[in-house]
Amino acid sequence: MISKGTILLVEDNRDDELLTLRAFQKNRIANPIAAVRDGQEALDYLFATGSYAERDQDDLPVIILLDLKLPKVNGLEVLKEIRSNERTRVIPVIILTTSVEDEDVIGSYALGANSYIRKPVDFTEFVEAVRTLGNYWLLLNTSPQSRI
Repeated sequence: MISKGTILLVEDNRDDELLTLRAFQKNRIANPIAAVRDGQEALDYLFATGSYAERDQDDLPVIILLDLKLPKVNGLEVLKEIRSNERTRVIPVIILTTSVEDEDVIGSYALGANSYIRKPVDFTEFVEAVRTLGNYWLLLNTSPQSRI
């Protein structure tokens, strides 16, 4: 069972959110998951503003799973804001999207994404992708946050 900090899931599609949560459950990843539905809500969560103004701004997620095609503020803009802030710039950001556009892949890495994963259509493949993601980013990877 994996558990060592909150995962921020930024996903506007409720079905994809439930699919992701189910895949985490099937892989026994017990980290708390904060799910937000648009780019502005993600920024509010991270920087403790708006409806998250009462949240402890020092309680940062261990990883961010970020969709790109988001309402209000798109995923690339969210990533740009994350990387431009000293407090959040070292948080691993995994792009988790259905986009197959080369410009999204290139743009994500240019802005500092740590990984780009296309969501598999098949649930079994998605569960395996989440297992691999969890094993690497939550178990094997040593993040700068664990050293601060």
